Amino acid sequence: MTTEIYVSTDIETDGPIPGPHSMLSIASAAYTGDKQLVATFTANLETLPGAQGHPKTLKWWSEQPAAWEACRVNPQLPEQVMPEYHAWVKALPGEPIFVAYPAAFDYMFVYWYCLKFVGDNPFNHWGLDIRSYAMAFLKRNYRESGKQNLPPEWLEDIPLNHVALDDAIQQGILFCNLLQNNLHRKH
Repeated sequence: MTTEIYVSTDIETDGPIPGPHSMLSIASAAYTGDKQLVATFTANLETLPGAQGHPKTLKWWSEQPAAWEACRVNPQLPEQVMPEYHAWVKALPGEPIFVAYPAAFDYMFVYWYCLKFVGDNPFNHWGLDIRSYAMAFLKRNYRESGKQNLPPEWLEDIPLNHVALDDAIQQGILFCNLLQNNLHRKH
């Protein structure tokens, strides 16, 4: 049986969709199901030619100066970063499963950038949304399944700071804690 490697991924962008807007940072923290950190990847990206920041997103960034500064350090061309990222995912010691919070947003950018700059998505079409998984586990509706309603020990007092690698690690730990609680609960 192939080991699943849960690739907790967080991105930062300057707008709501890829193409007209750019991914500014990508980071992943790869975990085994028992919360062993296997590897990390992080890079800041240059903006896409002709793309522009969305006014609403740029306003939000103006309120996050430390995070903005972090995602603008040493940006690299997407055509350099994405093949490196793709190779990193493919080299993981197991079947990579994309995990994010929220998966729909982060996966959309990673999928688009991988296809545009590599021609292949290393995750196929597999991805887990942490909040949806929490919703099912806790037997609550979606609105009641946010981080503010999760057991604090699942978050391990790791703050969300909008620096991609820090957030990928935090969300990976959250996912692994949720996974272990689900696997070991009595039915």
